[in-house]
Order: sequence, then C-alpha cells, then structure tokens
Amino acid sequence: MFVQETHSREPPYVLQQVTTAVSNPALLDSSDLAERIRARDSEALRVVVETYLPQILRAARGGGLKPHEAEDVAQNTFATFVESAERFEGRSHVRTWIFGILYRKISETRRKLGKDRQVDDIDEVFESRFDENGTWSQPPRTADAALEAKQTRQEIADCLEAAPSKQRMAFVLREVEGLSSEEICKILEVSSTNLGVMLFRLRNRVRECLEAKWAA
Repeated sequence: MFVQETHSREPPYVLQQVTTAVSNPALLDSSDLAERIRARDSEALRVVVETYLPQILRAARGGGLKPHEAEDVAQNTFATFVESAERFEGRSHVRTWIFGILYRKISETRRKLGKDRQVDDIDEVFESRFDENGTWSQPPRTADAALEAKQTRQEIADCLEAAPSKQRMAFVLREVEGLSSEEICKILEVSSTNLGVMLFRLRNRVRECLEAKWAA
C-alpha cells in the first residue's frame, strides 16, 4: 500500500512510487477528494503525488536547491502531506496545501544551508524602477531576446540565487508554475499587497543584477 510504504521514509520512496501517467486524474475533481485524503485512501494519495510531484520538484529547484536537495525536499513534502492528511479540510485546493508544505520545507532547508538573507529595506523599490502597473519602467537591456540563450538563463538563475526564499518562491510560483496571485498568497501566507511588493522587489533585483553582468 502507498501509505504504508511512505511511512518507511527510505529515500527516495516518493520518487519510486510515481509512474509516468496519472492513474486516475478525474479523482482530483471528485467531490469526496478531501474526505478520501483524510481517510488516507491509497488511491487518492497516489494520484495527488503522481500529479504534483513534477511541479514540486521543479519548484524546489527554482527555489534555489540543488537536484539532490530538491529531491529530498520533495520527498519530505509528500511525507508531511501523507502524515498530516487527516487535517486536510478541503477549504483550499490540495495543490495549494502541498505547495504551502513545500514552501516551509524549502525555507527550513535553506536556513540549514545558510542561504537565506535578511529582507532588505523596502523604501527604494517602487517609483524609480516600476510604473503604476508594476512593470519595469526600464527593462534590462535586450532581456527578451537574451532569455532564449542558455547563458542568459544561467545568469538569471545566478541573480535569483541571492534572493530571500519568500521572494524567490513567489517568483517561481508566479512566473514558472503560473499559479494565480490568490493561490500564491495562500501558500506564502501573505497579503496581495505584500505579494506585489515581493515580486516588484525581485524584478528590481534581477534587473540590476543583469545590468551589472552585461555591463561587465
């Protein structure tokens, strides 16, 4: 059984359980999904893991973790999901709940690795860099074209490396995973205003970092 196997906590048990195709994707839209998760129904738990593991792994990598660290965090995320299944009330989407667990696991891991930085002052973020719609008033030089280049993608990743976890996770969830602002706010436990601030600040950080790299 899936649940029994997960309690063994022998890495990489989550990754070993996942097949290339979701066994019953319609189950995610069933009205009794929350009830089945609380009951630790093995099929429901398996479908959730099979569906969201690729996103969780991708987001963990986007959160600044190396491949083996991302795999460990994904495993721990789904272990916590299974172990706390009885507390899932279905008030939010199961994806939101899992990403919330992931964010906490990434934060814990980055703290242990000494990667987190204190959040910098907020006063400098807005007027000089963004217009009233929250977009760059002066985009990084040739950024649109350069994004297609492998070197520039690596430069962007390097620029993101120094960002605080919550800012970086907000960026990954929004720009990579395409989650809605409402869902991201629930995952990160922030207001919509705070989310906007974090995204603005991170775009500003990336812009200045890229310009410095390109100037060099």
